[in-house]
Amino acid sequence: MADTKTVLVLGGTSDIGRATALRYAEAGWAVQLAARDAAEGERVRADIATRTGVPVTLHRLDILDTAGFGAVLDGLPALPDTAVCVIGLLGEQARSEADPAEAARVMRSNFEGPALLLEALAARFAARGRGTLVGVSSVAGDRGRASNYVYGAAKAGLTAYLAGMRHRLARLGVTVITVKPGFVRTRMTAGMPLPGPVTAAPREVAEAIFRADARGRPRSLYVRRVWWPIMTLIRLLPEPVFLRTRL
Repeated sequence: MADTKTVLVLGGTSDIGRATALRYAEAGWAVQLAARDAAEGERVRADIATRTGVPVTLHRLDILDTAGFGAVLDGLPALPDTAVCVIGLLGEQARSEADPAEAARVMRSNFEGPALLLEALAARFAARGRGTLVGVSSVAGDRGRASNYVYGAAKAGLTAYLAGMRHRLARLGVTVITVKPGFVRTRMTAGMPLPGPVTAAPREVAEAIFRADARGRPRSLYVRRVWWPIMTLIRLLPEPVFLRTRL
C-alpha cells in the first residue's frame, strides 16, 4: 500500500532490535532489518513476517565496515520513514583495559559506527525533508564510572552526537530521538545481577521507542522515569565524593 510506513531497524537480531521490529510491524509498518548475521536475520525476518503479515526485508550490515554504509543504504527497497539504531556491544571493562584492540572494537561498535551510519541516513532524510532517527544510547554515558568506562565513554559520545544532530536537523524536518534504556534483560546482560525495579524488558524498550516516534517530538528520554533522578544525582556528585563510590 502506498501509505504504508517503513521502519529500518539497525541491529535487528538483537533482543531490543527484534522487539522493536515486531512492535512496528504489529502497527502495520513495513520493516527493513539490518543485521550482521544473515542466518539469524532470516529467522527474525521470517518470524515477524509470519506473525504480522507485513513486508519484512533483510539487509546485511557490519557496523565496523563504515566504508560499506552507502551501499547498504542504496540497497534498501525504499528510504524508510524511521530508522532505529539499537546496535551496541557491552564488552568487558577489564579486557578493554588490557587489550587496545578490544577497547577499539567496543568504542567503534557503540559510537563510531552508529554515529556515521545515522549521519548518512540524516543526509538522505534531510534531502527528502522528513524522517525520524532514533538512537539507543545508555545511562552508562551520563558519567564515566570505573565499572564500564570504555562502553560508557562510547555511549557518551553517541549521546552527544545525537544531541548535535537533533539541534542541526530540527529545522530541516528530521526528528532525532535519543533513548536510554538503563538495565535491560537481554542476551548481552545474561548472568549479570540486574536490579529489578530499574530493569526493563526488550518489549518495554520497543514500546518506548514506538511511542516516542509516534509523538514526533525531538527529545532525549529514559525508558523508565526512575533513571532521571538516579542519574541526576550521580552526575551532581562532587568529584571527591564520587571517587569514593564503587559505581
